[in-house]
Amino acid sequence: MNLAADVGALLQLVPVQRAGFALLLAAVGLPVIGVVIVGLDIMPVRFAMMHVALLGIAVGLATGLDPMGCALVACALSGAGVAPLARTPSGLSGAMGLLMSLAIAAALLLLAVSGVNASGAFALLWGSILSVGTVDLVVLGALAVVVPALFWWRRRDLALLLHDRELAQCSGVPVGALTLALLMLVAVSVAGAITLTGALLVDALTLLPALAARRLGTSLRSIVCWAVGIGVAVNATGFLVALRLDWPPGPVLVLTAGAVVLAVHLLPERSTRSWRASASVPPQSPQSPAPGGPVARSPHSSH
Repeated sequence: MNLAADVGALLQLVPVQRAGFALLLAAVGLPVIGVVIVGLDIMPVRFAMMHVALLGIAVGLATGLDPMGCALVACALSGAGVAPLARTPSGLSGAMGLLMSLAIAAALLLLAVSGVNASGAFALLWGSILSVGTVDLVVLGALAVVVPALFWWRRRDLALLLHDRELAQCSGVPVGALTLALLMLVAVSVAGAITLTGALLVDALTLLPALAARRLGTSLRSIVCWAVGIGVAVNATGFLVALRLDWPPGPVLVLTAGAVVLAVHLLPERSTRSWRASASVPPQSPQSPAPGGPVARSPHSSH
């Protein structure tokens, strides 16, 4: 009874309600971004965007603008800027390494020259979930709508892109535009999660649900559904546990998500294709050549 009473009393507070709502919004869009990060093997992106977010925060503190708004803009522009360099996975890794180095150097220089207290900028990277504001809710709400909508709208193109970039390009998929959109969404997602868990612990909202989901799903669609379901369960459970024990939510969310990933990987191996294979080639249209085979003809096509 005390447990229910304590948590129930905390849930009556407006900052706690806003934080819980923000976590639910994050659980809809961010795990799908994690599926993209794992599928494209672009792990360095989140590290680079963490440093870019720090640069944006430094700009905001130095100019008096909203630090989180500046972080979002900086991450979005950076995601768009590196897209032309991401023609190959190795090219993307190099671009992100360069971006990471330049961003952290510029942030430290700006903090030193402007006289801004560096501890204030770095503190934002650890997150402050009870300080979730309107901007954070708007960004997370937009991601909760845009990310699933993009997935369902271009799911065949995404499946092919996640499987093989060159094959997707040869099959008529707008690889450049789709990669640009995905990188911008990844960048904005990292910035949008800063207030919730901090950039250092953003994995709890993105990668960890995706890692568990790819073990359970048998197709790209089911993997995305599993990722969102796991994200909702992890965020709700971790947040309630953190409230009850009066612990910082970020680490609790990471540990909760990590426990789910470990538990899922202890399950017996399922006799299914790998997640890349299951998400690979969409159903062939009559005009599209099957990989490694001749052009498929429609039964009603004339010779």
